[in-house]
Amino acid sequence: MLSTPLFQGQLIRLTATRPEDMQSMIRWYESSEFARLFDYRPAYPRTEKRLQSYFADAERDRDSTFTFAIRTLYSDDMIGLIELDGILWSHRVAWLSVAIGEPTHRGRGYGREAMQLILRFAFRELNLHRVQLTVFSYNDAAIRLYESLGFMHEGTQREALQREGARYDMLMYGILAGEWEANNGISKDR
Repeated sequence: MLSTPLFQGQLIRLTATRPEDMQSMIRWYESSEFARLFDYRPAYPRTEKRLQSYFADAERDRDSTFTFAIRTLYSDDMIGLIELDGILWSHRVAWLSVAIGEPTHRGRGYGREAMQLILRFAFRELNLHRVQLTVFSYNDAAIRLYESLGFMHEGTQREALQREGARYDMLMYGILAGEWEANNGISKDR
């Protein structure tokens, strides 16, 4: 039976991005903390034009990119962004990225629930076999989250980033459909 809401959890829902969401993202990128957690490029404020270009590229590549706004159930404001992109359909593999923009919304379970929803979408709706991501070695909260969801550490790009004179590793994590199913008590017969 298809009664489980695909894009809604107990705390958040995933929606399409909207033009008015751009202002939230502009504000997020004004924080070097956000930029350093989400982006490997140098931390600096992004213009509306640059962010519009990012979303336009995702829309043009809609066969291999699925971008969602993360919204709480009690508000229509976008609090984060989650995306499956770079999908290689012949191999059934995708890259995943997630960001909770507002610091007041971090550590409250929104990112975990968004990850649970996107993984269910990836494995049960898109029929992907593998989802992979990278994370910076200094992002301890994200690493704990990914590992708790069943992602396996698969490799390290040693000293791939330099921030404030220090070198940091970029870690690669992946999860397979069977691992996700086992972690969520889902039978392959379903």
